[in-house]
Amino acid sequence: MADAAREQWQPFPALNFVVEILPDGDSKPLAGAAFSDCDGLEVNQEVKTLKEGGNPNRVHRLAGPVSFGQLTLKRGVTRGTDLWKWFDRSLANPALRAGITISVLRHDKSEWGRVVLSRCLPIKLKAPMLNARDGNVAVEEIQVAYEAFKWEDKSDA
Repeated sequence: MADAAREQWQPFPALNFVVEILPDGDSKPLAGAAFSDCDGLEVNQEVKTLKEGGNPNRVHRLAGPVSFGQLTLKRGVTRGTDLWKWFDRSLANPALRAGITISVLRHDKSEWGRVVLSRCLPIKLKAPMLNARDGNVAVEEIQVAYEAFKWEDKSDA
């Protein structure tokens, strides 16, 4: 196998990603926050099983409703309180939604692809243990419900 072909299928030495949150009605994303963990990117399709009348050996499997996971971002650090303000705004206005883009980066920091989540609603915001030695605002965990999931491939770019 040629070196270029082999390199194409090698795993990343470390998976790097960038999270961008853009609340509806805002012209710019929330101020920069970095997270060490990102989990909950999933889509599930329910399957409906129908038995064929008069034929005990035949069932039909039909596509059912689609549901999406719950995004969990852990161990975040930010220089401001924008995530806390976004959560407060969504409590004051339950109809407020946001778009979230998670860009997956190569080792050279170029974008390999991105996950685009639509109609996102923050549902949990957990503060870490308070520590007077750090000058940053930390977020232990934020959980977000979302209604749509799309992968945009940037590997050829």
